[in-house]
Amino acid sequence: MSLSSPIEREVSIRLPDGAARQYPAGITGAEVAADISKSLAKAALACTIDGRLADLSEPIGHDAALAIVTARDEAPALELFRHDCAHIMARAVQDLWPDVKVTIGPVIENGWYYDFDRAEPFTPEDLAAIEARMRAIIAARDPVRFEVWDRDRAVRHYEATGETYKVELVDAIPEGQPIRMYWHGPWQDLCRGPHLAHTGQVPADAFKLTSVAGAYWRGDSSRPMLQRIYGVGFRTRDELKAYLHRMEEAQKRDHRRIGREMALFHLQEEAPGMVFWHPDGWTIYRTLEDYMRRRLRAAGYREIRTPQVVDRKLWEASGHWEAYQEHMFLVEVEEEHAKEKRINALKPMNCPCHVQVYNHGLKSYRDLPLRLAEFGACHRYEPSGSMHGLMRVRGFTQDDAHIFCTEDQIESECTAFIGLLSSVYRDLGFPNFDIRFSTRPAKRIGSDETWDKAETALERAILSVRNDFELDPGEGAFYGPKLDFKLTDAIGREWQCGTFQADFQLPERLGAEYVGEDGARHRPVMLHRAILGSFERFLGILIEEHAGRFPLWLAPRQVVVAPIVSDADGYAREVLAALRAAGLRAEADLRNEKINYKVREHSLAKVPVILALGGREMADRTVSLRRLGAKESTVEGLETVVAALAAEATPPDLR
Repeated sequence: MSLSSPIEREVSIRLPDGAARQYPAGITGAEVAADISKSLAKAALACTIDGRLADLSEPIGHDAALAIVTARDEAPALELFRHDCAHIMARAVQDLWPDVKVTIGPVIENGWYYDFDRAEPFTPEDLAAIEARMRAIIAARDPVRFEVWDRDRAVRHYEATGETYKVELVDAIPEGQPIRMYWHGPWQDLCRGPHLAHTGQVPADAFKLTSVAGAYWRGDSSRPMLQRIYGVGFRTRDELKAYLHRMEEAQKRDHRRIGREMALFHLQEEAPGMVFWHPDGWTIYRTLEDYMRRRLRAAGYREIRTPQVVDRKLWEASGHWEAYQEHMFLVEVEEEHAKEKRINALKPMNCPCHVQVYNHGLKSYRDLPLRLAEFGACHRYEPSGSMHGLMRVRGFTQDDAHIFCTEDQIESECTAFIGLLSSVYRDLGFPNFDIRFSTRPAKRIGSDETWDKAETALERAILSVRNDFELDPGEGAFYGPKLDFKLTDAIGREWQCGTFQADFQLPERLGAEYVGEDGARHRPVMLHRAILGSFERFLGILIEEHAGRFPLWLAPRQVVVAPIVSDADGYAREVLAALRAAGLRAEADLRNEKINYKVREHSLAKVPVILALGGREMADRTVSLRRLGAKESTVEGLETVVAALAAEATPPDLR
């Protein structure tokens, strides 16, 4: 429509800068962008109408707030690019193989997928051909348009074109919802939208097709098996390159592959989601556990141990039976003389058991805060499809602790915890982490006064350590607010590990009390906290962070002594004894193999230090020291090397 066309009714369009402009009813986002400036019209990808992402061609028939979306608006721009890529890919497939039937193609994290019904499997060469055809479609700059059809018309259209899957999708659209039919040039698809104005707006050098997988239609194993093509897409070529580099690095660092190569652990079908730790892997595990035990002891925690199997009565009293039963492993026992079987559960968390320890003996306000820590082994049923190496398992150990305190002590305990967590993360190589602060949800227990006090205490605690955090309103637990701590690894991935939660409910449910200064009984506040979270998961993160090249204090085998000639075997045993006496995890490789073979083998096993010994080293009481990844060796005196390596291998908290 033309802005100068006569029109009876006008609408008020409010722009992001607060200005309002009057336009004829039915004005589109594209026309408003053109009215503002030619450069904005050229850059426009879509618009938001009252906050809803919409096509630039959608008519606006009422007063509305309008914003023009350009490539600078990262989130909506990526959504649009990826959504259009899905359609362009489907068009390319049908251009190349007209008999292929199309189904659905949603946007997912970092890209999209589209499912196809094709008799022949797609090959890597097919993906290259599809990519080339997609770029040709983009270069054509074909216009994108949509129409709203009634259900019968849409069904007739897809029946006529043989797109049986689309017929089923149309039938599934609820009554009252518009049925939008989109055209990308001559190619048509059913979609909610919105989309770009033309195919040329998709960055032609910022996407890539990555893989093909099988997928049942509508996720139903009784329905046809389809072929799902995945793609990734970004705003620029550099963003794509950075993503592909991260994925390549992630593949190299995959803890499952490194775990096999270094013989750290394995998993098998007979114990799904349970880890079989091998000697070197268990060495890393125990080294980390010993470090955490020292840190907790120094911070005033008292370590306890609670049962693995607990009667359902405790889980019912705590509320976990009702809320968490589907994730529990149940154990039925025929007790002698009992009328019915006794039902127990492997504990999925430690909290109720810690309250039992607290409740054993009356506590005074002078006993608070009481910090109880446990490296508690827990079991949770996870669906088989969700398990992933060490990252998600069914059996795991938490560096769990609960602090029983008064309301007035929440802030000081939270401040101390954040300081401890910061120090631990720094020692483990993660100086950067973010804090997410989740506040009261709509459904909660406790008075607003109590919530005010808890939230204020946590916020003050954060600000005493740092001045930035992410607020997540309404996402706290029903019993209290919480903090989640997200660390960033070497390739920019975020992992949520630590947590701190204020709980006013469990002490009430399980009868925890203390005698206050006034001589009356009071409920303590229970602070749930973890730094590493699951040991298994955190070790998976550490393996990928270091790509198996652990710092010396964490490495399972720290030093290998490798004689160059058999005459040096005696000296090698002497060097080995000196290293072990200094507390180093050292081994000697006395095999009758060439030194280059030994160096290559132990380097592949990611041993941090190799000490080579020949006749000269034996005569001079020196060693030839080679670091993992270094091209050159250095020759140094034995005593100097032993002292330096012993200092380097000292855990951070003991230095």
